[in-house]
Amino acid sequence: MSSSISVVALAGGVGGAKLAHGLAQVLRPEQLTIVVNTGDDFEHLGLSISPDLDTVLYALAGVANPDTGWGRADEGWRFMESVRAFGGPDWFNLGDRDLATHVLRTQRLRAGETLTEVTRGLAAALGIKPALLPMSDDPVRTRVDTEVGELAFQDYFVAQRCAPRARAIRFAGAEAARPSAAVRDALARADLIVICPSNPFLSIGPILTVNGIRDAVQARPTIAVSPIVGGRALKGPAAKLLGELGHDVSALGIARAYVGLVDMLLIDTLDAALAPEIEALGLRAIVAESVMRTDADRAALARRVLASAGV
Repeated sequence: MSSSISVVALAGGVGGAKLAHGLAQVLRPEQLTIVVNTGDDFEHLGLSISPDLDTVLYALAGVANPDTGWGRADEGWRFMESVRAFGGPDWFNLGDRDLATHVLRTQRLRAGETLTEVTRGLAAALGIKPALLPMSDDPVRTRVDTEVGELAFQDYFVAQRCAPRARAIRFAGAEAARPSAAVRDALARADLIVICPSNPFLSIGPILTVNGIRDAVQARPTIAVSPIVGGRALKGPAAKLLGELGHDVSALGIARAYVGLVDMLLIDTLDAALAPEIEALGLRAIVAESVMRTDADRAALARRVLASAGV
């Protein structure tokens, strides 16, 4: 692998965080930039919460909760116990260790730092070397149109547990959002873009709505990893959303969602039979073990992604 190679990963959620961590294991820090979805961001209890940024942050730092994939390991819940005792909103859990991240982010944002600057500082404090960037410093908010009306993302995802049937998704603020200079520069220099096995609608979709990012991705060699394995989502509501929005709940459905955007799609060995149909769409299908149960699995998948792309 050339020392000058530059890889940009687009990520969100647990699956995205796992592959981002795998890429960080096999690439040198200066070779990797991770651009993370911020459509999930919201304000809660007066704090600025960035769930996907924090999931990737904790995964890269090696402090993520190994059971959930999100939140911090060895977490305590005394803060939430007190909130509950006072009759406060307890539908979104903030652990005691996790709380420090949100408090410091909120403080720094209010002091005038950009989200990019705040994220850079948090990552450095946790010893993270690759560049970890929010997709934009401008607010973009995912909203889900459902059978019970339009819901803010965290209301749909956490409070309602994705139960209402989804009809459409929109990204409020996307028309005005611009990528930061750091994101623009990383995309312009990229030799390869990796779309991690994140929800294509809720995690990757918001990133692509930021002005200029979709065009930049289309202009570079791009490989995506399917978040659907054997007709099921390993984490989150991707399978449910695929069906409700009229897509096949399969790796083929993921391929159709990415036609015109990516050159290659890595699918799991369980879905090998779908490879000819995926290639008929004009994508190169790569078949490999893609379930990441351990850190070694993450690194192995990262190596396969890079090798398949000729990097």
